[in-house]
Amino acid sequence: VQLQASGGGLVQDGGSLRLSCAASGRTSSDYAMGWFRQFPGKEREFVAGISSSGAIKYYADSVKGRFTISRDNAKNTVYLQMNSLKPEDTAIYYCASGSRRLPMERPYEYEYWGQGTQVTVSS
Repeated sequence: VQLQASGGGLVQDGGSLRLSCAASGRTSSDYAMGWFRQFPGKEREFVAGISSSGAIKYYADSVKGRFTISRDNAKNTVYLQMNSLKPEDTAIYYCASGSRRLPMERPYEYEYWGQGTQVTVSS
């Protein structure tokens, strides 16, 4: 199973980015997907999760109302639309594929991980 994340970059405070994560090697529509981020020297933290069907979505409190997770199962791809970005959103963002249909918030509950994509928000 491979997950390829893309879409990171440098954006100004208040700007937007859309991250994509393309999955191969498994039928992604059978599994929940998640986005996590990691700050330097910190543990990886949950950002958003989406169920296998796309009907159920969870968000970290810090991103609610600004970020939107979605998926296109026909393309085996999950997205993270990030609006109103803040400097404190600067981190490496990782996508992950879960082991069940419902999304979870703990990293150990995800089986496969993408390589990470850097998001930098300048003030």
